[in-house]
Amino acid sequence: MYLDFFNLNKEPFSLTPDTSFFLDSGPFKDALETLMVAVNNGEGFIKVTGEVGTGKTLLCRKLLSSVSRDIVSSYIPNPNISSKTLILALAKELGIKFPVPVSEYGLQQLITAKLMAHHKNNKKVILCIDEAQAMPDKTLEALRLLTNLETEKSKLLQIVLFGQPELDEKLQSRHLRQFRQRVSFSFELKRLDMDIMIAYITHRLTIAGYTGGELFQWSALNLLHRYSRGIPRLINVIVHKSLILCYGKGQRQITRAIMKQAIADTEDAYVDKTGDKTGDKKQGIYKYGLIFSALFLLAGLAIAYRILL
Repeated sequence: MYLDFFNLNKEPFSLTPDTSFFLDSGPFKDALETLMVAVNNGEGFIKVTGEVGTGKTLLCRKLLSSVSRDIVSSYIPNPNISSKTLILALAKELGIKFPVPVSEYGLQQLITAKLMAHHKNNKKVILCIDEAQAMPDKTLEALRLLTNLETEKSKLLQIVLFGQPELDEKLQSRHLRQFRQRVSFSFELKRLDMDIMIAYITHRLTIAGYTGGELFQWSALNLLHRYSRGIPRLINVIVHKSLILCYGKGQRQITRAIMKQAIADTEDAYVDKTGDKTGDKKQGIYKYGLIFSALFLLAGLAIAYRILL
């Protein structure tokens, strides 16, 4: 749509977790370094939490593509499954062939044998689970029991959980205290501050081939940071819409006015703090929309009352 207009070779703000766009600085670098240290340390659960849209899935994919060759990695994107289905998924990820039907105990035995074989070949095995907050309690318990597989010196399976803050709330339950105590490394992905947001946008544009002039007015960047609240997914959505608007208007720079239009068209764009005095129209639209709705309702009731009389 706007790629040729801005001389881009691919879409810079796609929501697809493309690891080529991974920004190796700020909270992303800190998170990846923590994960690499934890994986190399090789014990217990590793937990990464963050609000919706803060880049957990991209971080997970980057981890999987960054581990050394002596690490066997497996990935489960949707853990809202039963304990047997989880074990079945792990067996498939490890390339284990098994008869159908197969019992849960039989699967566990096959997994243990596979893990032992990898250990003898000096290979570590990690399992990355995305959206871990959706995992049922019984499945979490089955996962904990899998980490009991160990030699005298090391675990045979290391598990990395990526989840929303609800995962932390879930693990505070008393009946999951054994699971909670197994978490040896934790990291929380924070929202981006202004400087990191600019670095994030610049990095994506550079990877996509942008070589033009200043793409954003400073006031537009300020507005973007405040209404995206530093959430990478929202930044992507709003900037993508801004580029479309620029293309439609034949403009080469994202102005404050264009950014306002993009924000107004984005459902979850708002300012955290109440009482903001920036004059942004998005909040005004909602406010006056409610007033107009109320007036129309009152007018309709008045008309209906007159008709009935």
